[in-house]
Amino acid sequence: MAQRAQYLGRHNPEISLGQKIWQLNWGMVLLVGIIAMMGLGMLYSAANGSFDPWASRQAVRFGIGVVLMLLVALVDIRLLFRVSYLFYIVALLLLIAVEVMGSIGMGAQRWIDLKFIQLQPSELMKIAIILALARYFHGVSQEDIGRPAFLLVPLCMVLFPSALVLRQPDLGTTGMLVLASGAIFFCAGVRLWKFVVVIVAGLAAIPVGWQFLHSYQQNRVLTFLDPEQDPLGTGYHILQSKIAFGSGGIFGKGFLQGSQSHLNFLPEKQTDFIFTMLAEEFGMVGGLVLLSLYLLLMIYGVAIAVRSRNQYGRLLAIGLTFNLFLYVFINIAMIMGLVPVVGVPLPLISYGGTVMLTVMMGLGMVMSVWLHRDIKISRRGVQDDF
Repeated sequence: MAQRAQYLGRHNPEISLGQKIWQLNWGMVLLVGIIAMMGLGMLYSAANGSFDPWASRQAVRFGIGVVLMLLVALVDIRLLFRVSYLFYIVALLLLIAVEVMGSIGMGAQRWIDLKFIQLQPSELMKIAIILALARYFHGVSQEDIGRPAFLLVPLCMVLFPSALVLRQPDLGTTGMLVLASGAIFFCAGVRLWKFVVVIVAGLAAIPVGWQFLHSYQQNRVLTFLDPEQDPLGTGYHILQSKIAFGSGGIFGKGFLQGSQSHLNFLPEKQTDFIFTMLAEEFGMVGGLVLLSLYLLLMIYGVAIAVRSRNQYGRLLAIGLTFNLFLYVFINIAMIMGLVPVVGVPLPLISYGGTVMLTVMMGLGMVMSVWLHRDIKISRRGVQDDF
């Protein structure tokens, strides 16, 4: 009887709400909480030992984000499948709305002012494009994927929003949209030689694309190649970041003791360069602890993708996990001078409302894949017979 009950438990994907709550991946929830608490501590330090103006607001956003993450995790994956294209269309319309009525800040038009939050639709598109591509490639044969004409639709789904985001201008988010979409294409079975063709074409187009970059974007690239050419101007951010990063040493200067950050040499210490402040105060050890937590979170995501019995869940989990990796990799590579400064925040650590909520929503979707890993989904979005 025990073996029969165990068999039925494994092969009956329909579970009650109480069972779903019990089976939530609480290990992921714990990791998210620990990372976010570290972020709140760094925002407290960034304000010189005060919860205002950043830590208190971020704590409220995190609380809302936790509720959102858990609610999304409990949503049936078949419902996510059905609304994937709708979510994409809404995000695309919001991107178009930015062109018409978007708020301008720091020289860029990226936000819609909703009074209670500055909504950044490009962040929502990072989730929407993964949802839409995961649905498009769900259940298709390798023969279909091998046809170039079959890839025209998903390519347009990627290029159109990428062009809108590039116009804002937001080079970092554009790169993340393209790279995360590329991961979905690869995991869906698109042949490697097609990626090589796209990469070669992209490299060949660099001289042309350079002419369309804004002057400050061109300066960022030139500064990346030689930050010391203008140490008090365009190279100031990255040079101060390297100084603060290196001054932390092995164990750091101590909480609230970072000289570069607290004497205001370090720019944007609450957003883009918050990892630099962490490294200055807690040293290489503190940085490695945070990176290890991120790594564990990504391992959870990959393991969930592997366990999913439906292609939609696999692509969704791997795409969202790779999106999290891009946040972390680009931000840390940026503050170390390994890539140009493109304004990509550190998830759950950097100050920001839309980024916090979209990251939490994405993690909730990964947890939903875990809860519904044994459900098989047809091309129409209904459960197949076992």
